[in-house]
Amino acid sequence: MNIEECMSFINSYTKSGGRITDLSRARELMKRVGDPQERLRFVHIAGTNGKGSTLEYIANALQFSGYKTGKFTSPFVLRYTDRIRINDDEIDEKSLCELAEFVKERVDDRAYSQFEITMAIAMLWYEREKCDIVVLETGIGGLLDSTNVIPPPLVSVITSISLDHTALLGETVEEIASHKAGIIKGGSAVILSEDNPESVRELVRKTAEEADAEFIPCEPCRPSPDGGLYSPFIYRGITLTPAMPGIHQKYNAQTAITACIYLRGKGFSVSDSAVIRSIETTQVRARVQYIDGEPPVIVDGGHNPAGVGMLSLMLMYLSTRRKKIYTVMGMVDSKDYIGCIKTISELSDRLFAVDGFAANAVPAGTIADIASFRTEAETGTLAECVEKAKALALENNGVAVICGSLYLASEYLNMYGT
Repeated sequence: MNIEECMSFINSYTKSGGRITDLSRARELMKRVGDPQERLRFVHIAGTNGKGSTLEYIANALQFSGYKTGKFTSPFVLRYTDRIRINDDEIDEKSLCELAEFVKERVDDRAYSQFEITMAIAMLWYEREKCDIVVLETGIGGLLDSTNVIPPPLVSVITSISLDHTALLGETVEEIASHKAGIIKGGSAVILSEDNPESVRELVRKTAEEADAEFIPCEPCRPSPDGGLYSPFIYRGITLTPAMPGIHQKYNAQTAITACIYLRGKGFSVSDSAVIRSIETTQVRARVQYIDGEPPVIVDGGHNPAGVGMLSLMLMYLSTRRKKIYTVMGMVDSKDYIGCIKTISELSDRLFAVDGFAANAVPAGTIADIASFRTEAETGTLAECVEKAKALALENNGVAVICGSLYLASEYLNMYGT
């Protein structure tokens, strides 16, 4: 199987596959390929926002401590292989093709999802490469997410929970939290990010108790008086400055530190220096990604209200520093695009609306119409709009912002680099 045949096989599956009500389909698939997940150790991460950053903090601290660490994320940002990594290396083409062929020979005609097929390939690679540990991010939810076929992990981590995928997970934060808490397993432990409401905290605590799992609260941290773009914070008397901007990063970092400390009790020698290095060097593409330059650019794929809220805090901070905001925005119609457009347009000195980056992209004219009540708005191609936003930002001591859908962020990063 060559790479074209490999990707043709993977892309022959839809994103969601057939409707699921339990994990039997995913379990059958993994059984067909030999259940590699049964011979691996995991940190399992669920949540609405912050999963990617928290995963990278934990995985990099393990890597810096000398462990061969698998990283499984979704969706990919630049290319398919960036969702399956060991340490800093994406799965290589030869391994991807070999393992895809191995999976293809063993699947039947059931309506698997592309995510399930990808997970099977990843687990086979992590086992073959003898990973010490795999840091595993769920796709959607947790309870019925195919990653939940793993045995009890060393620790489960639940990050910030808010409204997203409501058609699948529920209309309230508590309903969504119950799905996320589905990754909690007996004989294991769960860590919950501090930036969750008390109702979610109580639900997760109760779920852990019923599952005979340990509930581990995060040790509080406090903001550094220095403040600033990168939101330094003080944890156990040490001032840490995340390499990623935004006040939310202190919560992601705090959650990751708690996980690393817990892993020490499970035999992993994760050093303080490795944890500090991870917090202060880790960067994730398209998560309020700040690209310094003339002009500076922020790229963000936070496409739900909570994610857009985090970006808006960054834009408000820049506005207090008298920075003009020139935004290129595109959304998909499966999200609360109206609310997101309203939030971002209020903070933008001009907004450029784009579409064409996804089959279900909201028409650029619709975005511009909604935004025009709050700021100047126009439409164009991605290249045209980026050129105009950057020119205005350069001329007026401003910042160009590329935001909305993660698909748009991915297209921008592939076009212009990171």
